Amino acid sequence: MAADRIEREVLIEAPVEVVWRVVTEPEHIARWFADVVEVDPRPGGLGVLTFENQATNRPAVVPIVVQVVEPPRRFAFRWGFAPPPAPPPLAEAATEPGRSVLVEFTLTAQDGRTRLRVVESGMLAMGWSDAALAEYEESHRKGWDTHLERLVDYAARLAGVGAR
Repeated sequence: MAADRIEREVLIEAPVEVVWRVVTEPEHIARWFADVVEVDPRPGGLGVLTFENQATNRPAVVPIVVQVVEPPRRFAFRWGFAPPPAPPPLAEAATEPGRSVLVEFTLTAQDGRTRLRVVESGMLAMGWSDAALAEYEESHRKGWDTHLERLVDYAARLAGVGAR
């Protein structure tokens, strides 16, 4: 059976204040994560992340609701995913489990660098089939690996440290 959480942790050669901006400000999020980002980064703020899907030539449009904003330590949102083919409308990206998955970013300062922990959880409450859950988990594990690698490089460049 698939796990209910995906966890990743990276050490970034940038101060926590820089990494905070990279994970919370739309213009920076668009440099390492989604292709188009619209988000009101405050608790209850709504947003949309658009991921261009080159394989299907159709974008994935994912509604989000910001849950936690504790600068510069913690940022969390829920995103409304549905099994393919279509995401739910923004109104269904509700804050309760079973209608959305929680994504949490935790930042910890460490000798001028930042330890970033990302946890995506709540997939089991979505009521997906085993196959859909397994597909989501595999896709998102790979996706976080790719996106966090981009984030590490981007934040270091933004901090003036250069690529890792």
